[in-house]
Amino acid sequence: MKTDKKNNKTLRTPIVSVLGHVDHGKTTLLDKIRKGRVVAKEAGGITQHIGATEVPIDVIKDICKGIWQREVEIPGLLFIDTPGHRAFTNLRKRGGALADLAILIIDINEGFKPQTEEAISILKTFKTPFVVAANKIDRIPGWQSQGFVPFLFSYNQQEDVAKRRLDNKLYELVAKLYEHGFSADRFDRIRDFTRNIAIIPVSALTGEGVPELLLVLVGLAQKYLEENLRLHVSGKAKGTILEVKEEKGIGITCDVILYDGTLHVGDRIVISGKDDVIATHIKGILKPRPSQEIRLESKFKSVKSVTAAAGIKITAADLEGVLAGSEFEVVESESDIEEFKKRLSKEYEEIEIKTDEEGVVLKTDTLGSLEALINELKEANIKIKRAEVGNIDKRDVIEASANKDDLNKVILGFGVKMLPGVEEEAAKFGIRVFIDEIIYNLIDNFLRWREEEQRARERQKIEELIKPCKIKLLKDYIFRRSKPAVIGVRILAGELKREAKLIKPDGTPAGVVRSMQKEGENVAIAREGEELAISIDGVTIGRQLSGDETLYVEIPERHARVLERDMMDILSEEAKKVFKEFLELKRKDNPFWGR
Repeated sequence: MKTDKKNNKTLRTPIVSVLGHVDHGKTTLLDKIRKGRVVAKEAGGITQHIGATEVPIDVIKDICKGIWQREVEIPGLLFIDTPGHRAFTNLRKRGGALADLAILIIDINEGFKPQTEEAISILKTFKTPFVVAANKIDRIPGWQSQGFVPFLFSYNQQEDVAKRRLDNKLYELVAKLYEHGFSADRFDRIRDFTRNIAIIPVSALTGEGVPELLLVLVGLAQKYLEENLRLHVSGKAKGTILEVKEEKGIGITCDVILYDGTLHVGDRIVISGKDDVIATHIKGILKPRPSQEIRLESKFKSVKSVTAAAGIKITAADLEGVLAGSEFEVVESESDIEEFKKRLSKEYEEIEIKTDEEGVVLKTDTLGSLEALINELKEANIKIKRAEVGNIDKRDVIEASANKDDLNKVILGFGVKMLPGVEEEAAKFGIRVFIDEIIYNLIDNFLRWREEEQRARERQKIEELIKPCKIKLLKDYIFRRSKPAVIGVRILAGELKREAKLIKPDGTPAGVVRSMQKEGENVAIAREGEELAISIDGVTIGRQLSGDETLYVEIPERHARVLERDMMDILSEEAKKVFKEFLELKRKDNPFWGR
């Protein structure tokens, strides 16, 4: 296929989305390409927002020297590093939809994982061509790493046993991809890359295989994409907001991915804000240095215009209320703005922020994060009272305190801060605040706390229940006959507590236990098999009691109902027998007692 080189300026940079399971090495791979250290600066080493890195074709040629064989017209590749955790399904979908190509990165030693399956589903949905980077070949037993070199060079240096182990792992990946309806093979065995999925064995740590990975991507972008996805820039400039932040000496800026058109200084754009759309004019366009991750770049070059695709920083008035994760586009008239509003309202409806009367308060740093957390909380059956983008303020504390259930008096914050005075206000109202920069940590910490609180509640309920107990009065150990009577007893089954009401086998009252002593020490509870002295108020031994009776603890009807329905498994076998005896004597006159 030939391309008119006069039109090179209109040929946009292809966008490559990097997807895969958490910890399979997406950011580390891009680090190797851009020779940066983004992964070390991410919370927990896991990417939590979409980042963008533009790698010019000259850098790619340099990495691929020795194996570069063709001339190409594309200006380079723009990599989008997507979050690995399943909670970011929707962000990944945007990445998949936005991307011309994708790299599905799989740990060759671990194989397919839940996020791998999810990523394939996304790529299928958007019909995005992709290659598989089979990562961590350096961890294959017996593999001798050769450094930042082509895979085939490194492979040829290995012992046969290491080669066999790698080939077996690759066959497993080929089989799994076949299950998903894809024909796949190792890249050097493929003739038609548009019909077969190329698997490129790589090590993101050492760089082995990275040259071939880039070479295959460039080849696909050049040969396949220009024919099928029209890489020529057309129409008005459109982009996605990655992050809104304040820069020293510049003011409020937005990191963005420009995915279509050419953006100029002075262009009027419309962006989604917290309360309404924001129309403003571009004051400045700042480009990071080649191969630098936009979020971590410190030296930007000011330009008059930029053509898609590109990761850039823009400056403009009224950016304070801009929502990260939303789109922007150049507008020429009020009707353009109205059209943008309509499209935006549809997008918000799709997020479905449905709130409950009772539930946690959720605050996140971006619209995409909000969408992700809402989906995650719904999946965990956690109700949401309010969900918003922004830092945690005193209104959130008041909202959380209005919950009736203490387990819902909670604020969950992702990538946000507590504003001044909020911590004191939360303590005052007994509100628990959980903040984290890693989604699954945030959810796990909250669920763990809730589980512990629920267990504590259950323990308290069990402790408060009056449980079955049967005791035998010991006639040889009568220490006092009345006011109160003090006598030795043996616990035949169950447990005895102070203030327990006693009854005879015929159901008549037999006094109240006021105190218990064992070996001269006061005790609060006595269990099956123990012998001790108890004081019984309301009876006289020799009148109401003879001193050698067997007595039961009186169980309130409500407690008996709970025990019979929910708590039988907490009783010993002897206590269960006693409980049945107790129920029989109670139901002798009233068959529906405790039911």
